Amino acid sequence: MTPYKNQSRTSGVVAYKIARDSIAVEFEDGAIYLYTEESAGASHIERMKDLAEAGLGLSTFIVRHVRKAYATRLR
Repeated sequence: MTPYKNQSRTSGVVAYKIARDSIAVEFEDGAIYLYTEESAGASHIERMKDLAEAGLGLSTFIVRHVRKAYATRLR
């Protein structure tokens, strides 16, 4: 997992892992969710990847657009 830069200092996201067609996101409580193109849509996954790498806005995007659209909870 890559540590999330958390530019806003208020994000619940702590780390992420990008794959070709998915992104895994780890939250402060230790939960890790896998979002895939199939579960959340390709455009949402691409946006999540961009936000993750920027270290800003990922948590807000998840809450507003893909909250329950994860493929599986990994932990």
